[in-house]
Amino acid sequence: MTEFPNVVPGQLYIDRAWRPSKDGATSNVIDPATEEIVGTIAKATDADIDAALTSAQDGLALWRHTDAWTRSATIRRIAEILREWAPQAARLMTSEQGKPLREAEAEWLATADQFDWYADEARRIYGRTVDGHFTGNRILVRREPVGIVAAFAAWNFPALLPSRKLAPALAAGCSVIVRPTEEAPFSTLLIAAACHEAGVPAGVVTMITGSASKISEKLIGSRSVRKVSLTGSVPVGRTLLHLAADNITEVSMELGGHAPVLVFPDADIDAAAKACVASKFRNAGQVCASPSRFLVHESVSTEFSDAFVAATAGLRVGDGFDPNTDVGPLTNLKRITEAQELIEDAVAGGATIAAGGQRDERFDKGFYFQPTVLTNVTPDRQIMRDEPFAPVAPITTFESLEHALELANATEFGLASYVWTRDLRTAFHASEGIEAGMVGINNMAVATAEAPFGGVKHSGYGREGGAEGILDYTVAKTTIMTL
Repeated sequence: MTEFPNVVPGQLYIDRAWRPSKDGATSNVIDPATEEIVGTIAKATDADIDAALTSAQDGLALWRHTDAWTRSATIRRIAEILREWAPQAARLMTSEQGKPLREAEAEWLATADQFDWYADEARRIYGRTVDGHFTGNRILVRREPVGIVAAFAAWNFPALLPSRKLAPALAAGCSVIVRPTEEAPFSTLLIAAACHEAGVPAGVVTMITGSASKISEKLIGSRSVRKVSLTGSVPVGRTLLHLAADNITEVSMELGGHAPVLVFPDADIDAAAKACVASKFRNAGQVCASPSRFLVHESVSTEFSDAFVAATAGLRVGDGFDPNTDVGPLTNLKRITEAQELIEDAVAGGATIAAGGQRDERFDKGFYFQPTVLTNVTPDRQIMRDEPFAPVAPITTFESLEHALELANATEFGLASYVWTRDLRTAFHASEGIEAGMVGINNMAVATAEAPFGGVKHSGYGREGGAEGILDYTVAKTTIMTL
C-alpha cells in the first residue's frame, strides 16, 4: 500500500521534483461549493517552462528506448496506486471541483482504468512487413513514439481527461508535459505524485501550472514539442491549432459536444427518462459527452417529459461532501450566467420551464443552480445550437426518423449521441445516420477505456481510448531494404 500524500503540492513538477515558480508567484484555487480558497498553485515563468522542456527532452531520450515490458509494468503500477488512493483522492477532487463524492471516486477508478488499459497496449504496438515489387526487397513498417507531448485538459474531469493523454503517451514511449487547469489543478497534480511513486523516470512526466496562454504559446512554439493534445472548447482549439501550424506539430482535439438523444415510440420510456436524467445532470451538466438535446417522438413526448420532470424533481442539490447530494455546484459564476441566458432565450421563443429555471437561492455561498427542464423548445433557440455546460435540459419533438436525424445533425458538434428504441432496424439507421463519433443505444455510457472516444465536425479529431488511442502518439517509419 502506497501512502496517500499528506499534502499535494501546488507546485511545478519538473525532473521528479516539486518546485515553486522562479519568481514565487501563485494563484488561488476556489471551492465552488463554499467560494473559499482551498489552496494555491505556482504560476510558471518563461524560465520554468524552458526547464520543463529541457527535462522532457532528457526524459524522452531515456523513455523511448525503454523496453515495452518495463513501460507496461511502470504504467500498471500507476494504476494500482491510483486505485489505492481513490477514497482520499475523491475528497481532494470534490473540494476543488465540486462534484459529489461518489462521482469523484468513480472518476478516479476510471482514471486508473486508463493506465491499466494502456499498460497492456504498451506491449501491443504492432508493426508489419509488406511484400514489395521485387523478391529481393524487404519492407518493414515500425511504430515509433512521436516525441514530446504537450497535453491540455479541461477542469470538469481533472483526473480522467489528463489520464486519457498521459497513459497512451507513456505507453507509446513519449515524454509528456501536462498543464493542469487553474480551476481544479490538484487532482491532476496528484497523478504526477502517483507517477513519481511508481518510479517513472525524471523528465518523462512533467506538470506546470499557471497562465494557459503563456504555457501553451511557449510549449507549442518550441520545436521540441511534436504532439499537442487538447480537451477543451472550440475557441481554445482554434487557437492551439494556429499555434501548432507554425511548427507543423501533430494535434489531437476533443472540443466538446452537444449530444442529441433520440427517443422513439417503441422505447422503454420510463427507463429512458430515468437514464437520461442521471446522465444529463451528472457533474451538474458539465460533461462534454452529456446528453444535452432531447428529441422525442411526438406520440410519446408527454409521457417522456412527465417522467423526465418527475425524475429531475427527485434530485438533491448540495455540497458534494453530503452523501445525499446528487447535483453539486457549477464551477464558477460564469456558468450560472450562461445557463440563465440560455433559459431566457428559450422561454422567449415559447419554451416552458417544467422544472427549476434559476440559481438555487437556498445557498448563501456556492455556485448552485437548480436542475432545469425546458419543454416545447423550438429548434431555432440558442440552447439547441450551443452546448449548455450546465444542468439545463431542453426537450423538443420529432415526427419521423428522417426528421429526428435532421434535428440531431443541425449543429456544428458531433461528439456523443444516444438512441432509445427496441427496434433493431431503427437502432441501426439512427446510429448510422447521426453525425457523431460515438453512439449509445439504450444506454448512456459511451466513455470507457477500452473504446475509442472522440468526435467529428467541430467536436475535433483523433481518438482517446481503445486500441486506436495509442496510435496518435506514434509515427509510422518505413524501412525498405534490398538484399
